[in-house]
Amino acid sequence: MENFIVSARKYRPDSFKTVVGQDSLITTLKNAIQRKQLAQAYLFCGPRGVGKTTCARIFAKTINCLNPTPEMEACNECESCKALKEQRSFNIHELDAASNNSVDGIRSLIEQVRIPPQIGKYSVYIIDEVHMLSTSAFNSFLKTLEEPPAHAIFILATTEKHKIIPTILSRCQIYDFNRIKVEDTVKYLKYIAKEENIPYEVEALNIIAQKADGAMRDALSIFDQMVSFSEDNITYQKVIENLNVLDFQYYFTLTENFLNADYASSLKIYDELLSKGFDPQQFITGLSEHFRNLLVCKDPQTSQILEVGAAIAERYMKFAVECTPEFLIKALDVINQTDITFRQSNNQRLHLELMLIRLSGLNQEKKK
Repeated sequence: MENFIVSARKYRPDSFKTVVGQDSLITTLKNAIQRKQLAQAYLFCGPRGVGKTTCARIFAKTINCLNPTPEMEACNECESCKALKEQRSFNIHELDAASNNSVDGIRSLIEQVRIPPQIGKYSVYIIDEVHMLSTSAFNSFLKTLEEPPAHAIFILATTEKHKIIPTILSRCQIYDFNRIKVEDTVKYLKYIAKEENIPYEVEALNIIAQKADGAMRDALSIFDQMVSFSEDNITYQKVIENLNVLDFQYYFTLTENFLNADYASSLKIYDELLSKGFDPQQFITGLSEHFRNLLVCKDPQTSQILEVGAAIAERYMKFAVECTPEFLIKALDVINQTDITFRQSNNQRLHLELMLIRLSGLNQEKKK
């Protein structure tokens, strides 16, 4: 039996051009390499799964490449590139600060920094989750970070920049990684599905991308999960079933009920959702997101920030015409107030049903 490799590892970018959703940051790094204006220390910060460690490895490989391309990409053919690919490179050192956060771990690294590289120009030290270092470890690291040997470059990666002491921040060039947009995630998932010969529905990939919340690694993990569940045919219905995501149709039906002041049908739908095992808090969050989507569709300028699939986006655009901005804003306010007080309520079901009744009365208030 073949060894299965998860998509997050199999399709991990190995060059700048394959990195998804970080174009401006990549351009800056490539320009720095081309002009030979490399800093002594970099801080890569941003949410999980957006490519911080991946970009650190690509950057380290490229600055040590003996024959970089005109586009400032590593050649993947020189001895330095081959050594890195075969995991026998002594130029790139990785330290997980979460499990090596003591002074001893940093002192060991400082001793190692003095040794010059055997192949290539630089010894690159990638310290992941650097915010986990203890205060004493940070302090012992300061002097080396400020005045490292000419061959040493440090790349610090973190999801929590606010936890890093200012004296470390002041010694680094700081790069903020973006959450990856839904459309960029969907585009990459399409590419992987094509490579793996897996049929898919675009709306299904959109749900996966939304569930990942800007983290490509999460999206690829969910993608693998869906491939197993759907038996190599990723459909919208199977994705919402497996991820326990509420179908958009429920939200559109509820909105029609609110516009028609039909609170009875709304209560019946909520009872159906409870019987299917949906979490009430998740329902509130989904409903608020639905009304937010309707509101942004009211103006062509804001409709561009709608993060749903093309077919559902078209439906939102048509449905938004039936809703006034006043109705949508009041509805969002009612849902938000319910969300704030929901957990403190002694009778949570009644609390949420009252929200549905209030929403059903919003259009009636206007007619009076």
